[in-house]
Amino acid sequence: MLSIQQLRIQQQQRLLIENLSLQVAAGEIVTLMGASGVGKSTLLNWLIGALSPAFTASGQCYLNQKQIDHLPTEQRQIGILFQDDLLFPHLSVGGNLAFALPAHVKGKARKQKLEAVLEQAGLSGFYPRDPSTLSGGQRARVSVLRALLAQPRALLLDEPFARLDAELRQQFRSFVFEEITKLNIPALLVTHDLADRPAQGRLLRL
Repeated sequence: MLSIQQLRIQQQQRLLIENLSLQVAAGEIVTLMGASGVGKSTLLNWLIGALSPAFTASGQCYLNQKQIDHLPTEQRQIGILFQDDLLFPHLSVGGNLAFALPAHVKGKARKQKLEAVLEQAGLSGFYPRDPSTLSGGQRARVSVLRALLAQPRALLLDEPFARLDAELRQQFRSFVFEEITKLNIPALLVTHDLADRPAQGRLLRL
């Protein structure tokens, strides 16, 4: 479970978020909506420990009953997906995925694991491919796999579907939601499009 308690975020004298408390259960996706500038992405930055010095915040964050708001980003075990896939252009698809694979997976087992994951995602044979040769949907799918291979305990989604066309957006959205359900981890989705909200999922307007 991801738990936010009494969060307050402000930028100088401008109050963005006041007294926000929220619990997201394992396997649940809560959608955050609101006008531009209300603090949606700022909230995600606070959760991963990357809040800009221009902002001040108070409040607590717990992940699976462990307080994490005082920990550095790399120790929080929270993954994040953005609008842009942010794949490393100098690495192959396999190299991009290997970047996130835990160090305890060693030797030949690393490549075998990555090839199996690609096959499950409908990307069989893509291991040696250059990211620049992939379609937008394929790049998006690789970026999700990379985030999930890091074995996050929670996942944040900052408008990851926004740049995709309508048909691809629906397919990719279904793929992401299925993966979150499989991993049984809490997720927060920031979007401007109500259609991105999971069926019967909770909606929070900031």
